[in-house]
Amino acid sequence: MSPADSAADSPAVNYQPSRHMGAAVAWLLGLNIAVYFLQVTVVSPSDMFAVLGFHSKDLGTLGRAWWTIGTYMFVHGGFWHLALNMYTLWLFGPRVEAAWTPGEFTRFYLFCGLGGWFLHLFMAGDSVLIGASAAVMGVMLAYATLWPHEMVYLFGLVPITVRWLMVLVVLMNLLGGISASPDGNGIAYLAHLGGLAAGGLYLRTSARMSLAGVRRHVEPVPDLPEEDLPRAVPKSHRPPRGRDADDAVARSKAVTSRRVAASPQQPAETAAPRESDAARLDRVLDKISATGLASLTPEELQLLDDASKRRRHD
Repeated sequence: MSPADSAADSPAVNYQPSRHMGAAVAWLLGLNIAVYFLQVTVVSPSDMFAVLGFHSKDLGTLGRAWWTIGTYMFVHGGFWHLALNMYTLWLFGPRVEAAWTPGEFTRFYLFCGLGGWFLHLFMAGDSVLIGASAAVMGVMLAYATLWPHEMVYLFGLVPITVRWLMVLVVLMNLLGGISASPDGNGIAYLAHLGGLAAGGLYLRTSARMSLAGVRRHVEPVPDLPEEDLPRAVPKSHRPPRGRDADDAVARSKAVTSRRVAASPQQPAETAAPRESDAARLDRVLDKISATGLASLTPEELQLLDDASKRRRHD
């Protein structure tokens, strides 16, 4: 897989591997490569598998080799096994770690690896479990959950979004697990599925992932200028804040005085309600000047709205 350019009319976006490799990804890459280096130089592969790989047949004596539950994911069966896992970790891991923290990423990685071990333990036959594939599958799932529309090239040729890449990976492992030999030798497809299941469980229950989901839904919403936000009072008659509120009160009083002076022939019982409304409006404007527009009650907001409508029609 390699970075791809998205089509102009596609919702997918360009994939850009993170230029900054976090501490967690760097340590995991280093440990896997160091173990493989020892495997091909100082220690033979068979001895490395015997000491660090998980053996299903030793389940009854697991107390003597409990560490293999975790160490199995740092041992690989050959160069290409190591290269594919480390390339996938390098491709998807740094950005996920940057979105979380090194500690969170490490816990997630190990949890997915344990999920692979757990499913292999109960579903596979007598075999040796090695490789970081289950943990790396979880990292890929986390990336696809956070950025599902990123596009990559499958085998360097076929453009595909990370979301559909994950669907393809799941289907391939399901078919591989169904058709695997009863003795469990070969690729540990069930361990891969266990890593994906553990990653999905972690992502659904993690508070950090929940915050990331909220952030993904909020980020696409454009920041509207204050003038374009909906409001109860029309923009042209919106009461100003701060020092300008005093001017608004003065203007409101002047308008009310002119209306009363221009209609001296109106009976007292007709003018009285207008004067009462003006007094209430003055109190509302004073309240805005003191505590802001947010402090108004629904009745006071309605009064402002009615006053602005009357002013437009006058």
